[in-house]
Amino acid sequence: MSKTIRQAIEAKDKGLLIKNSIFLPFHMELLSVWIGKDMSTISKPDLLTDFSIQNGDIHIREGESYTNFTFTHHKELKKEYGHYKGHIILFGTEKDADIFDKSNRHYVKLSFNDDKNNVSMELIDDPFDL
Repeated sequence: MSKTIRQAIEAKDKGLLIKNSIFLPFHMELLSVWIGKDMSTISKPDLLTDFSIQNGDIHIREGESYTNFTFTHHKELKKEYGHYKGHIILFGTEKDADIFDKSNRHYVKLSFNDDKNNVSMELIDDPFDL
């Protein structure tokens, strides 16, 4: 059985990073993704919304207790965004939750700041307040 987003983050669970693929210990209905270097006045993250099977920016696969996101236009996320160089923010709801109810939507910040293949996760209120 999969944990909820909040349960996984409160338990300080880690995700797994393999090259351009992230495995997270929960299921999520993804609405959009921001990916980019840490925010500054001269950089802004890319907004990704194409999750189509054929040519999308992100491919999504679910296992029994995890969700796997593969970023098709990146080779190694840790080299590009690891060690405090950047982050990924997922915007979505729990799987099967009402996406039209604002209280169900979450921003989840993903970081890869160590030398292992760990993905740190935290809930944030607003991706533009980082």
